[in-house]
Amino acid sequence: MRRILLILLAVAMMPGLLSARKAPSPVQRVEPLSWWVGMNTPLQLMIYGDDLSSYDVEILPAGSGVGVTAVHKADNPDYLFVDVAIADDASAGEYTLRLSSGKRRFDIPYTIAERREGSAARKSFSTADMVYLIMPDRFANGDASNDSTADTAEKADRSDMGGRHGGDLQGIIDRLDYIADLGATAVWCTPLLLDDEAQSSYHGYACSDYYRIDPRFGSNELFRRYVDECHKRDLKVIMDVVPNHSATSHWWYGNEPFEDWIHRFDEYTQSNFTFSTNMDPNASRADLYQMESGWFDRSMADMNLDNPYMLNYFTQWGVWWIEAMGLDGLRVDTYPYNEKEPMSRWCRAILDEYPDMNIVGEVWTASIPQLAYWQGGNANKDGFDSHLPSIMDFPLRDAICAALQEGGDNPEWGKGMTRVYDILSHDFVYHDLSRMMIMAANHDTDRIADVVRGDVGRMKISMALLATLRGMPQIFSGDEMMFRSHDMSKGHIALRVDFPGGWQGDATDLFDPAQRTGAAKEIFDYTRRLFNWRKTKDVIHNGRTLHFVDRNNTYAYFRYNDTEAVFVFVNNTDRPVTVPWSRYSEISSTLRDGRDVITGRSVDPASLQVAAGDVSVVEFTR
Repeated sequence: MRRILLILLAVAMMPGLLSARKAPSPVQRVEPLSWWVGMNTPLQLMIYGDDLSSYDVEILPAGSGVGVTAVHKADNPDYLFVDVAIADDASAGEYTLRLSSGKRRFDIPYTIAERREGSAARKSFSTADMVYLIMPDRFANGDASNDSTADTAEKADRSDMGGRHGGDLQGIIDRLDYIADLGATAVWCTPLLLDDEAQSSYHGYACSDYYRIDPRFGSNELFRRYVDECHKRDLKVIMDVVPNHSATSHWWYGNEPFEDWIHRFDEYTQSNFTFSTNMDPNASRADLYQMESGWFDRSMADMNLDNPYMLNYFTQWGVWWIEAMGLDGLRVDTYPYNEKEPMSRWCRAILDEYPDMNIVGEVWTASIPQLAYWQGGNANKDGFDSHLPSIMDFPLRDAICAALQEGGDNPEWGKGMTRVYDILSHDFVYHDLSRMMIMAANHDTDRIADVVRGDVGRMKISMALLATLRGMPQIFSGDEMMFRSHDMSKGHIALRVDFPGGWQGDATDLFDPAQRTGAAKEIFDYTRRLFNWRKTKDVIHNGRTLHFVDRNNTYAYFRYNDTEAVFVFVNNTDRPVTVPWSRYSEISSTLRDGRDVITGRSVDPASLQVAAGDVSVVEFTR
């Protein structure tokens, strides 16, 4: 009997014992991770945890100028969306999110920080910059301890051409002096956020957590240090973002906040990739729907930006990374596959926060009118304005690559260097030529050295074109030393080669000038000279273009302003060509003091001869 009484007494006391212990918080995530006083972008927190739908939310201390204005329940009871107002005179500091439901109460710390001075007025990348594109996993391994981590699925295996190789943020930080010395003034890395797919996760385009740097690359803190180290070297930082799709390994996949958070089909449905449906007056609604709602790949769930909570989420996400990390620009992957009206509002919101921010969209098309449609401010017939500042000039890239493969005398009509002339003759279509990113190659295209089949002269032509044509040049890491694919038949994985010297024990270290020989040294020195010269040349950054048509596989053009001119002559033939200087008399008569940009020597253009498969760049005063 005494034993039973003791048990009953213990049970009676248990509620008191339990209440004396702090129950674990059901909240697993609060995003954005923090915010700031003085932002234009409204703050809407996404709170995720176990069965949160019955909870009320408040922010303490009360009366501080920071408070909850609305709490929205989602279809899924594990989510709450909380609107937060922050007064302009609110104090920066640590606040408390209090979740209450009956007797249950949980406190979560949340930071509202002070903005850096001049944050909203930050300048972005422009025609004055050369953008160096890096695939981090393939560039340099600065910290071998994070090559594989316990909390990620795919482990490093450098022998696997399509696997993770171990390149990371520390490796890039260690080589920033190399990048700056090359003449680059901005760095674009392919996505650095967590990609936790079981295979081929190295590219980063299937995001598993939008607020976390992949631990195999480093950490959020290391990313911030990377940005700071770039800025010390006058290098701007462009972040690659992917609002179109997340990974099926994303933490929310299978437990999304709303039924329409992602696009769902009865069976797997891939995008038809026909983004002409966005502007085609004859397109069917069915084709448009499949284009923007179909999945990019089986491992990439397609986001529904028509859901206003999703659009808010991605807007705040973009702003958070810019503000928290000090970014200088954004590149948006697969831009036209997003719903176009929500993405227009997304761009507008970023620009409302950062008026001088440049955002470049990947619009991969050979059609000039379709490309022009996506640049903000374009006079589109349907009245659509993307508010997207910049576009990637794939038509010019295609023309350069095709022309350089068609070297020789007397090409067929419309081939050879005429291709480049023809593309530039369409410049009247574009709204803003200064907001076009030009390239000969990137991480998704053939390596330019493969395109020219290792021809040093034509490799120089590609670099000279990028350094002197209108727009913002971008070079893919390794092209400055003629990197070639392992095996062109294997596509992407073969062209994304490791940078020799980026890993301890590499037989060759091409980061070391003493180890560069032959074509690698010649192209590096040429590229370095060109792009360091270009840094201060307003005539290239903002000058006008005058070009001359020839059908003999040469191409001549001038970049000029009132005081300077730069003359470029491309000889894509297999024989030396004497420049027909008298042909350019409408501008040449105003030019004085010719100087070869590469050698620094004086040039008499009337007797200038350019070798077969080569290029001459000459600057003048006017």
